[in-house]
Amino acid sequence: MRVGLISDTHGLLRPEALDFLAGCDRIVHGGDIGNPAILERLAAIAPLTVVRGNNDREAWARSIPISATLSFGPVVLHAIHDIKELDIAPAAAGVRVVVSGHSHKPSCVERGGVLYINPGSAGRRRFSLPISAAELIVDGQSVRPRIVTLVEA
Repeated sequence: MRVGLISDTHGLLRPEALDFLAGCDRIVHGGDIGNPAILERLAAIAPLTVVRGNNDREAWARSIPISATLSFGPVVLHAIHDIKELDIAPAAAGVRVVVSGHSHKPSCVERGGVLYINPGSAGRRRFSLPISAAELIVDGQSVRPRIVTLVEA
């Protein structure tokens, strides 16, 4: 199963992001969406799970949850916009992957059996950070992450 990860679009859904996400079995958006049209376009590609970011304050975003938990067979994924607001102990809760956004900085690190991945920002460039997205290839209990730069500097 290929799970596409995108975050911090801030109202800009780049064609490079759409190309990268094509063929995904599921998409997770880590918040700071920017407008509901982005959700419609992503949901047309694959089933979509979304969490609300700190900039998603308009009426259309009020029903979007702060966090979401999904299962891909034995692999449990928990998504939240700002990792500093994580209010569970992932390993104790049986979570294998935590997806976050907010910092715009792509990162992937495994700690205590939990993979923490931030796909970075796929929207407008912030500072000198890359424009990026990520994917998880889930095969049984195996999870293989990959972060991809969508737009070169």
